Amino acid sequence: MKPFSRADRVGELIQQVLAENLNRSIKDPRLKMATITGVKMSKDLKSARIYFAISGGPEKIDNAIAGFRSAIGFIKRVLASELDLRYIPDLKFFYDESFDYGARIENLIKSLNTDDGKNHTPFETE
Repeated sequence: MKPFSRADRVGELIQQVLAENLNRSIKDPRLKMATITGVKMSKDLKSARIYFAISGGPEKIDNAIAGFRSAIGFIKRVLASELDLRYIPDLKFFYDESFDYGARIENLIKSLNTDDGKNHTPFETE
């Protein structure tokens, strides 16, 4: 039994190629600070959901999505030249909210630690 499906392996290759070429080849200023965090491929390899992270607010996220959409032709050409695939998948870009979620959890933990236990009672063992 294979540990990873072909879709997983192709997704990793696409992520690697995009990460290498994002800052080197794509000159769009909207994508300057974007980082590719993951790629989810469909089983038939016809579509790819590409997740990215970028610092800033909702305006930066919207600008980055617009930047990726405008560079989609160039990105497909780069993928076609570097990957040996019969079809280049349909690319869709999504903001990866996991970093925001992690930061929110970290802030909650820090706020609990600053209370110095004044509002918290220790667990009692019975």
